[in-house]
Amino acid sequence: MRPTLPIETDRLLLRAFTPDDFDALHDIRSRPDVVRYLYFDVQSREDVRESLAKRLDQWHLEKEGEALVLAVERKDTGRLIGDVVLFWHSEVHKRGELGFVFHPDHHGHGFAGEAAREVLRLGFEELGLHRIEGRCDARNTASARLLERLGMRREGLFLENEFVKGEWCDELVLAVLDREWKGARA
Repeated sequence: MRPTLPIETDRLLLRAFTPDDFDALHDIRSRPDVVRYLYFDVQSREDVRESLAKRLDQWHLEKEGEALVLAVERKDTGRLIGDVVLFWHSEVHKRGELGFVFHPDHHGHGFAGEAAREVLRLGFEELGLHRIEGRCDARNTASARLLERLGMRREGLFLENEFVKGEWCDELVLAVLDREWKGARA
């Protein structure tokens, strides 16, 4: 899948990352409040440089196991405010996973939902997935609520499923099927 970029929504552009995104990406990934429930810790400038280098070519999907990573830019300001990710887990089972990370200054305005809806559309309508999951630390209630607003249902709570940053964490799994997605949009 090679989406035509940028993808324009009402208020956002979803596009490939560029080297010019370094400072804004560092501003997001260097914040303890952003990485609290993520697998990685606060990232240094060098960590972000490495992460950005990988992201520069992750704007398309060729085979399962890859991730489509799109920068999310506000149209009104031209500012990078986060990213959305579609992981392609299985070609045979047509399964994917949605992820997102946004700068806290842009929380509560519907930007993450607007971007994530478009990524779900790509997964179902362009990649032909049957099921897309969302996973989060069970304490991350804001992400869980967003996944539910996107039409995902809670399917499982895995107690002390992962050891992250020195502590056992519960994992919440939500999902939506292609027929549910299409039915909600009809």
